[in-house]
Amino acid sequence: MKNNYYKKITTLGIICCILWLVLINTKPLSDFVYYNELAKQIANGGTWGNTYTSVGYPIVLGFIYKIFGSSLIVAKIFNLALTLVNYKLLYSLLKKLDINETRRKIIYTLFVLFPQNIFYNSILASEILFTTIFLLVTLIYYSNIKLKYPLIGILVGINTMVKPFFILFFFAIFIVELGLKIKFLNVLKHTVTVLLVSLICISPWLYRNTKLIGQFTTVSNNGGIVLYINNNSQNKFGRWMAAKDVENSVVLKEEYIKANMTEKNKMLKTSAKKWIQAHPLQFIGLGFKRLANTYFIPDDVLFTFNGANLNKIAKILIISYTALVKIIVFLFAIIGIIIKSKNIIKDLFKKNKINAYDLYILVCFYMFTCVYFVTEGQGRYSFSTIFIAIYLFSESFMKTKFCKTKIENDISTTLN
Repeated sequence: MKNNYYKKITTLGIICCILWLVLINTKPLSDFVYYNELAKQIANGGTWGNTYTSVGYPIVLGFIYKIFGSSLIVAKIFNLALTLVNYKLLYSLLKKLDINETRRKIIYTLFVLFPQNIFYNSILASEILFTTIFLLVTLIYYSNIKLKYPLIGILVGINTMVKPFFILFFFAIFIVELGLKIKFLNVLKHTVTVLLVSLICISPWLYRNTKLIGQFTTVSNNGGIVLYINNNSQNKFGRWMAAKDVENSVVLKEEYIKANMTEKNKMLKTSAKKWIQAHPLQFIGLGFKRLANTYFIPDDVLFTFNGANLNKIAKILIISYTALVKIIVFLFAIIGIIIKSKNIIKDLFKKNKINAYDLYILVCFYMFTCVYFVTEGQGRYSFSTIFIAIYLFSESFMKTKFCKTKIENDISTTLN
């Protein structure tokens, strides 16, 4: 980073992250306890999970534990290293985009100082690693390098081990390149390359899971339970609920109890799909509640100071600050998504030139949104779309009267 402004913002961001880690002694909760225990198990030569959930993050963390020792401090320092990598990846990506320097600085500053990008360093969640790989995929996609699509395929395979839905990324590329009017044969070649390479990358894990269960098993077996608990008549808020609380719950039936994990996964998926087909309007209502939970509710920040013994006022301030920033940024981002989608559709019909990156972020955002609409909504899941939201927010911000009154001079001298 040659520009002093970016160096200073990066330094400020890292200092904020370090202070958070030093002052807030966060303890793992819920899924993060499982990730930590599994990573320790892997580091000690134990089994790599039981096919229930995706274990890409615990595997990586297990190798880190193997080298540096199994402790929360090591995991948090690993998070900090990934955060720094994310800064670099975003900076490199921004330099490739055709936007003015003022907007570039706004995006970078907001990303570095965004509350979740500071607070998440203290929790053992898969989101930072997933975002690192997603940003790297994006950077490679907008780089002129050899074997670009095979490299993307490898990264998509790795990220699928972290979050299984990312295997759909090949379809995002297909839609983007069709929209950019690239020759269809080339589009097909690119997308097939990404899909095949990613499938080859995860095939050893598919083989392992299949051999372990005794029948074909994908990356993980928790897709069914997620779909089931989020799509039923007892779920009123589009959030997690106990599977046993569903009316005539599948999980209480003898057939389910005796089944293996893959069979249980199929039973739950079948039941959830039947409910969705029978209750389309209720499903749609829950879907929008899930999106609201994901993009506007900062419940994820509660994980970031769990067990730190903060006083009530400090907790209220942290939650309020996070909520304010997240709601403002994502509200403007979603408004921008709607407007930009309308404009791109018009350009497609009029055969006008389309901004490649705008189309890319729209397609990626819709990919994430569709997954959350159908499955589950919680604040954690918005983490990987923060850089997309900030990019869209910055466009709206640049059009404000405040920004037009020499903000570039102000922002350049802020840290001098």
